[in-house]
Amino acid sequence: MGRQSLYTEEFRKDAVALYRAADGKRTYASVAADVGISGETLRTWVRKDTSRNTRAADHANAGAEAETDELARLRAENARLRGAEKEWQLEREILRRAAAYFAKEVK
Repeated sequence: MGRQSLYTEEFRKDAVALYRAADGKRTYASVAADVGISGETLRTWVRKDTSRNTRAADHANAGAEAETDELARLRAENARLRGAEKEWQLEREILRRAAAYFAKEVK
């Protein structure tokens, strides 16, 4: 296990937010100097945060894709079942008519 960090999670998030708020107008080193850390430390924090956010977004997108795929599959299955039901109703009607016809013939 690694050593415990000198900085709290809140401090890290604030430093990353400060860097991102500069919107590319400031370097890692200049923002890091303002908060009292090294530029490399800030760069590492920003990369980790970006990676975390990307994974979270990918996970959310994967869930949405899975829901979209499932919805498409269920709609196709529903259409197939409705078509099958219409066929069964038609067959049932034909058999009912045939039974009525043969019932008259037998009498």
